[in-house]
Amino acid sequence: MNDTPYLIPSEPCQYEEEIKKSVFITYLAHTPNIDAAKAFVEKIKNKHSDARHNCWGFVAGRPEDSMQWGFSDDGEPSGTAGKPILAQLSGSGVGEITAVVTRYSGGIKLGTGGLVKAYGGGVQQALKLLQTIEKKITAQLQLELDYGFMPIAQSLIGQFEGHEISAEYSDQVRMVVEIERRHVADFTQSVINKSGAKAHVTPLKGQ
Repeated sequence: MNDTPYLIPSEPCQYEEEIKKSVFITYLAHTPNIDAAKAFVEKIKNKHSDARHNCWGFVAGRPEDSMQWGFSDDGEPSGTAGKPILAQLSGSGVGEITAVVTRYSGGIKLGTGGLVKAYGGGVQQALKLLQTIEKKITAQLQLELDYGFMPIAQSLIGQFEGHEISAEYSDQVRMVVEIERRHVADFTQSVINKSGAKAHVTPLKGQ
């Protein structure tokens, strides 16, 4: 499993242009999974139910995970819309993203090359406007430790850019912390070393 952070959209954006009397409106949105991607496509299709074509593509997981990709020409000639849209998305390095390009036809044929350029170009321009944030892949760990080790434990949590989710205080302190998954092994080893193996670190189920 890849634990490296990746970029995702922080907010939706859109880009509109007119090419030979056809209007192309490109919508980009954050869609964390395939169901969310399909729901966003349907939302835009309903919004523009009077449009001739609502073509789309999505990268619904990590940017490089092609198992989470999908696209549709929605009635345009095969290969002229969905694939150019997906090509722009998959080449952007952004994950969990869906693009829908709505076309209101102006009656002038663009030809296959013109369509590829229009659909791919619209997404390319929209991506330039897109605001992104970094998605960190995290895991939750339970720490059991003596009160005297708390300051060192909190220092280590800060050092590894983690944060405390909860803490229970009884004869010992039981904390749940969230750490980037790629740092879990180093964090665990540091806790064990600094505590003289007195503190216990346990990954929570499902992590």
